[in-house]
Amino acid sequence: MFRFTVLKILVASLVAFQTMLAAAQSGQRPYPSKPIKVLVGVPPGGSTDTITRLFADWLQGSMGQPAVVENRPGANTAMAADAVSRSAPDGYSLLLATDAFLTMPLLAKQSFDPAKDFVPVGTVGLTHFVLAVHPSMPVNSVRELITYAKSHPGQISYGSSGNAGTSHLGLEKFKLLTGTNMVHIPYRGAGPALTDAISGQYQVSLWTPLTIAQQVKTGKLKALAVTGSKRVPNLQQVPTFAESGLPAYDHKVWYAVFAPAGTPKPIVDRLNAEISKMLASPKIRQKFEDAGVEPLVSTPEQLASMMRSDTNEVGKLIQAANIKID
Repeated sequence: MFRFTVLKILVASLVAFQTMLAAAQSGQRPYPSKPIKVLVGVPPGGSTDTITRLFADWLQGSMGQPAVVENRPGANTAMAADAVSRSAPDGYSLLLATDAFLTMPLLAKQSFDPAKDFVPVGTVGLTHFVLAVHPSMPVNSVRELITYAKSHPGQISYGSSGNAGTSHLGLEKFKLLTGTNMVHIPYRGAGPALTDAISGQYQVSLWTPLTIAQQVKTGKLKALAVTGSKRVPNLQQVPTFAESGLPAYDHKVWYAVFAPAGTPKPIVDRLNAEISKMLASPKIRQKFEDAGVEPLVSTPEQLASMMRSDTNEVGKLIQAANIKID
């Protein structure tokens, strides 16, 4: 009788525990149940900010909760990345960044590690680049630029939006590949760099198609070639590097979403699915194209692989070109 009573008590206790556990689980608020914050490490305006706002607007419309964009410019995305890395891993603080996010820790110690402090959610898009020269330059093709640069070593200068930025890295890659010697002039931002490119303060530059299209159409700059496997819509007259006889050269920037390390996989998968749905929308794809960005869908695992590959490649470039930050 005693044993039977004890058994009944144990069974009753187990049932009660299971009931409490089920109630607790069923009482959990589904994701998302409050506003989502998307941080971006650039000022308002420009393609990265545009893509971030399109993503936030999609989340808000699709997931039924406000999605707010917070611009935290500074240190080539490092300030925004630091803030997200310190956030709770609950899916309510996200980072939309370009692959510049990987560069800063290779140049100076940062408060975050892209590989350890974040979980990849998925890529959103990518942008190719256009090699351009000032109209006063007596060259009309990539091959002519290489020949001219080799015959005038150290006499040609190129500008960039800043040390270790995407345009700087891209043109150092070009120099190493072609064996040319051009002098780097770093600027603090794309705006002043573009102004001086147009006025002829330096001769060679590298731009996204969206930035340079109008300058090429008005004859203020001369486009020689575009990276990637195909010509870009708003510069159809400009050949690819492969068409220009330099197929080994490529340079691009990708846009991707990240969450703090430890974010539950169901939340990461939900966000990744939202990116896929967004990029399947013809209306969104057109807005991406208008911003000069090619939609790019990936799984979190594919983005993680891209990060490893690009970190290795950029690390080698930084060492080979002796790139340093201010």
